[in-house]
Amino acid sequence: MLHDCRATLSQYWHTLQTHLFPALEEELGPLPAMHQRLVRTLDMVRIEDFTPDSWGCPWRPARDRCAIGRAFIVKAVLNLPTTRALLNRLEADPALRRLCGWESGGEIPSESKFSRVFAEFAETALPVGIHQAMVETFQHERLVGHVSRDSTAIHGREKPVKPPPESAPEPKRKRGRPKKGEEPPPKPPTRLERQQDMSVEEMLADLPTACDTGAKRNSKNNVEYWTGYKLHLDSADGQIPISFVLTSASTHDSQAALPLAEMTAQRVSNLYDVMDAAYDCAIIRRHSQSLGHTPLIDRNFKADHKAKTEHAAETQRLKRLHWVMPETPRFTERSSVERVFARLKDEFGGRFVRVQGHAKVLAHLAFGLLALTADQLIRLVL
Repeated sequence: MLHDCRATLSQYWHTLQTHLFPALEEELGPLPAMHQRLVRTLDMVRIEDFTPDSWGCPWRPARDRCAIGRAFIVKAVLNLPTTRALLNRLEADPALRRLCGWESGGEIPSESKFSRVFAEFAETALPVGIHQAMVETFQHERLVGHVSRDSTAIHGREKPVKPPPESAPEPKRKRGRPKKGEEPPPKPPTRLERQQDMSVEEMLADLPTACDTGAKRNSKNNVEYWTGYKLHLDSADGQIPISFVLTSASTHDSQAALPLAEMTAQRVSNLYDVMDAAYDCAIIRRHSQSLGHTPLIDRNFKADHKAKTEHAAETQRLKRLHWVMPETPRFTERSSVERVFARLKDEFGGRFVRVQGHAKVLAHLAFGLLALTADQLIRLVL
């Protein structure tokens, strides 16, 4: 399966080297390394297949959608913080401008039009759909060994939404054993329990998406707080993003596990689901096994200090025997999703979230993940 994927990418790379690059260099002159990288990314994403220049509105035809979409890909690849910086780069770089689709600087739309078109892309979830199509094109026939699942904080530039006012609390039941014939009220099902009987669309619709405040422990065991959102992502071997979901910052990691698993299973075939202790739940384990996968989830002992002590003692005994459990080296693959998050924030605009609202923030991150996915796929053949 991996051989077929490499063969497809190698054929794509051969076409670029023998046909596209010579034609572009004859038209634009010698292309620097950065421009060649942009050409490879734009040709693999092929946003023009999803953004027609006219949407069938004879009274006011939509123009420049394709060129503006390519410009947003360029913005992610160059890691530009604002649209104004992108426009300045396009005006100063004729080759880059022509790669997007504008012959002269006077043809570049205004910053306000860029903003309006971006809102259209966000409303239709265009970059999310393009990412799904690209993954299905280049990864559908590949047998993936490990899919690593995790989340990361996305800092927003908006005020957190206030929670709705609480309804009148129910009268508390008296402590102690209930009277004869009296039964305690049933507990409402948790979100994970409800998700077992939902479709992917229903699970995604049930997740909170408003901007709020979240908290998470870092690698030094210190709690960090932020206002914004949380990006949940599945990454395959090779640091290739497969599926992602954006939720409120306060959403627990485990609540996005089932929809992510279903989305990933529709796009690729994998053997192991690798997750940290935040996903240590019987429902998640059973769901992973129902998809034909082997769940590798770190233990979360919570308040069970006895089990935690026993596990630590067993780990020390295995070290003295120089014995490594079979799942231990496989669990180290979980760091691949953390490297994806690091590249998204450091190289593809993940730290420069200047838009507001769930749909626009998701579109901004999706453009970065599009560029990142294309870059990782190209690295398989370089």
